[in-house]
Amino acid sequence: MHSYDLVVVGSGPAGRRAAIQAAKLHKKVLVIEKGTRVGGVSVHTGTIPSKTLRETALNLTGWRERGFYGRAYRVKQEISAADLRRRLLITLDHEVDVLEHQFSRNRVHQMRGTARFVDANTLNVTKDDGEVVKIDARSILLAVGTKPFRPAHIPFDGKSIVDSDEILEIEGLPRSMIVIGAGVIGIEYATIFSALDTAVTVVESRDTMLDFIDKEIVDDFSYQLRDRNMKLIFGQAIEKVEKDGDRCHVTLENGRRLSAEMVLFAAGRVGATETLELQNCGLEADKRGRLTVDPLTFQTSVPNIYAAGDVVGFPSLASTSMEQGRIASRHAVGVPAIEPPKFFPYGIYAVPEISTCGFTEEEVIERKIPYECGIAHFRETSRGHIMGLDTGLLKLIFSLKTRRLLGAHIVGEGATELVHIGQAVLNLKGTVDYFVENTFNYPTLAEAYKIAGLDAWNRMGEAPGHAQDADPE
Repeated sequence: MHSYDLVVVGSGPAGRRAAIQAAKLHKKVLVIEKGTRVGGVSVHTGTIPSKTLRETALNLTGWRERGFYGRAYRVKQEISAADLRRRLLITLDHEVDVLEHQFSRNRVHQMRGTARFVDANTLNVTKDDGEVVKIDARSILLAVGTKPFRPAHIPFDGKSIVDSDEILEIEGLPRSMIVIGAGVIGIEYATIFSALDTAVTVVESRDTMLDFIDKEIVDDFSYQLRDRNMKLIFGQAIEKVEKDGDRCHVTLENGRRLSAEMVLFAAGRVGATETLELQNCGLEADKRGRLTVDPLTFQTSVPNIYAAGDVVGFPSLASTSMEQGRIASRHAVGVPAIEPPKFFPYGIYAVPEISTCGFTEEEVIERKIPYECGIAHFRETSRGHIMGLDTGLLKLIFSLKTRRLLGAHIVGEGATELVHIGQAVLNLKGTVDYFVENTFNYPTLAEAYKIAGLDAWNRMGEAPGHAQDADPE
């Protein structure tokens, strides 16, 4: 039997950060990965592929230059699925190479195979050749991630009716597509294919999309999507999906029938916990396969077993998963971590990007905090003119009482990079006066922070004293 201080099941963002953290604390660590290569969902079917696909689509179509040269502008006239896949494979090889190197230089042990619990301290790992290896672990971290939710009534065929994993393997680019589900994954793929000139229809059973994002940002985003002929249908559930020859038909609950070359089902994901035999260690997953953990330590109801990443649910981001893995790992090996900063950024890599940090305007109203907003449009910045941007919006929310920044919300080019300025000011308890007095590089999109700060300051006026040292509430 092999013994380890920490066994990590899964090598995605949470698993790899956890393993490396424990190894740096001089613990004996094993990572078990059932895939053929390390990286988990994030590298192979999730974060990295979708973002690579997005970048490839924007580059090959000349999307970023259309503000100057018109909607008909193209870099490559005929774009194929092979063009998209070529860049993807290169990127994945680089990612896997970096991960393998990280594990080897930190002396993290690796094993390929499927892990199953024998008891709370013991795992059986079945390798591809059928060999079963028994592993003894002082602590175990489950970072198994998620897989697409595939309801029984959807006739998936991997070609024209696909889930968010299979979309990466399609043989040709469809001329029309129906996306079922307006969550983060559905919206990202819908907008990427729309940028590739596919006629896209999005169907969502809820009345809104991205309801955790500031409503003003979502409204601006929706306008941009509709402006480029994307169809958004809300408040309608799917009755049935059928395939007829080379066409797919989707019937809505109100009787409306939609038709397209391809259907992408992206309505949620489920935790990949079904093969772990959790009952043997005293754990139970919820109906979506997720595990419940202590939000501060990521400890499950079994004291020596921890869970992190997408398998614990919201926010299901690679960035937060990494931090969860690191914190869980430290607690698992008895070296607790300090509490992380309060505010983390949320990035949606749609076309255009959305990124947000802190409270939304709706949350501020709910908390009954007196506030003021500052707005900057990217077209107001010189950098925006240079880039040919006619869209893009930055919104800052400030407390009237303390003048502190409460939220930063961005939709537009470079949003996922720009948000970090707002995040730093939020976590360092900065005020509106920081944006007014600070000097930003010129010309940059970051200058929008100054414009938005001034917009809010014009309504708030000069600081009466040192109110900025007080609490946000």
